[in-house]
Amino acid sequence: MAQATTLLTAEQVSKTFPLSAGGEQTVLETVSLNVAPSEVVALLGRSGSGKSTLLRILAGLIEPSTGTVTRHGVLLRGPNPDVAMVFQSFALLPWLTVQENAELGLTARGVSKETAEKEAMHALQMVGLEGFEGAYPKELSGGMRQRVGFARAFVMKPDVLMMDEPFSALDVLTAENLRGEISDLWEKGSFPSKSILLVTHNIEEAILLADRIVILGTNPGRIRGEVRVDIPRPRDKNGPRFRALVDHVYTVMTNPEAAVEEIPAATAKPTKRFPMLPHARSGGISGLLEIIHDRGGREDLPQLANDLRLEIDDLLPAVDASALLGFASVAEGDVILTDTGKEFATAGVHRSHEIFKEQLLSRVPLTATVLRVLEEKRDGRIGKEFLLDILDEHFSDEEAEKQFQTLIDWGRYAHLFEYDADEERLYLAEPEEDATELDSPSAV
Repeated sequence: MAQATTLLTAEQVSKTFPLSAGGEQTVLETVSLNVAPSEVVALLGRSGSGKSTLLRILAGLIEPSTGTVTRHGVLLRGPNPDVAMVFQSFALLPWLTVQENAELGLTARGVSKETAEKEAMHALQMVGLEGFEGAYPKELSGGMRQRVGFARAFVMKPDVLMMDEPFSALDVLTAENLRGEISDLWEKGSFPSKSILLVTHNIEEAILLADRIVILGTNPGRIRGEVRVDIPRPRDKNGPRFRALVDHVYTVMTNPEAAVEEIPAATAKPTKRFPMLPHARSGGISGLLEIIHDRGGREDLPQLANDLRLEIDDLLPAVDASALLGFASVAEGDVILTDTGKEFATAGVHRSHEIFKEQLLSRVPLTATVLRVLEEKRDGRIGKEFLLDILDEHFSDEEAEKQFQTLIDWGRYAHLFEYDADEERLYLAEPEEDATELDSPSAV
């Protein structure tokens, strides 16, 4: 291959942010990545894996705490002139027309008005917006606004086009159409960049578009491994190889210890004292387990997500919570109910609360800590700030609040404790009355 050098390289990049309680949170840890000419690379990970942070470091919008970024072998200092970005939120200027928004990057570079108009017109034709040059963003649908975002990036003819979940704000049909059009442009060789770096949490999207899928772990974000997509283009989403890759990636994404294809498994790190709780409500966990039980106790995750019309970030928290609580396991892209999970899914109201309580106390250390403190307090109450002070040692302010809300929801369902939002205090729940009659088959 004539082009030997990579377009963009990250070497041992880490990023930390300070915590308000002192210390710091590591968002990315020793990430090394490169983008070569003529390839599409997807960064696939859950929320909290640092993929958008990594993209902005590679774009030169924020600096890494440690490590380096180079473009064509030259150390990057400041914004990267070799990239353009398409955002999830469209990011159009509402007071500019479609044509003017598309010209924006060229105008900033000092390109002549005539050249900018010509390049923008061509880019708008590529994305199917000829005839809308004089329209304003408020007059466009979401899909059309995102097409303007693509046109604005296309005119720059970057080495690497960066796409930060560009289809996730669109409805399903619009996203599918636009995804297909981007794929067609790439396959025809008429795509206006040398390479693409795509951030996504959509597994099928990654397999449809990418040559390589780099899978990121969470807390902190790190590269777990890489999957090469060895399917000829254009790709058939219903083909056996495509479906096999979807199942494989689902297995990897739902099992943090699973080895990623072509990359040795990383050495396990010590378990945190208080592991992160998945952001899933007790009702969502219960509903998921009941659905899986009704389907025989084992369900293919991609099929389940499709049937429920959910993205991976919508489904996985409930799956993770079910696994954390011992209600389910994940293997080969399937979620499988444990014996405890089957009992929970079929139990009456009183018994289901008891089972949830048993699993919560035995498998979530923070719950046992909170309960012990409440029992030791003379008035059986503790303030919210007490818990946030504990959580702030492990998580950012925003994540600590999410962890707190999840803990309250789970604790309430288990009838362990209650929370007074006005006073911002937790207190021991009243003992649940004997409700065995509610669990009997004859109960109405």
